[in-house]
Amino acid sequence: MVFWCNNMNSVEYTLKALKQLRKIHPEHGKQIRGKIDELVDMPDCLNVKALTNHQYQYRLRVGHYRVFFDFDGVIQVVSIEEVKKRDERTY
Repeated sequence: MVFWCNNMNSVEYTLKALKQLRKIHPEHGKQIRGKIDELVDMPDCLNVKALTNHQYQYRLRVGHYRVFFDFDGVIQVVSIEEVKKRDERTY
C-alpha cells in the first residue's frame, strides 16, 4: 500500500488500485490522482457519494471514471480500493 497524508486525513492506495491507475491514459490518470488528493478533506469533498449495498463505502466521480474507497473517520484514513471507467458493469 502507498500512503499520502497531510494534517487532515491520510490516503492509501491498494496495489489493485495502483495497477488500475497505471492502465489509464496518463492525462486522465493525472486528473484522477488530483481529485484523489482532495480526499484528505473528507468528509467535506465534492463528487463523493455514500454507497449502499456495495462492496465499498464511497465513490468519487471523476469524469467517466469512478474511484471506490472506504473512509475510516476514527483514524482518518481514506483507502483507495479501485479505479474503474464507468460503464454498465461498474456498479
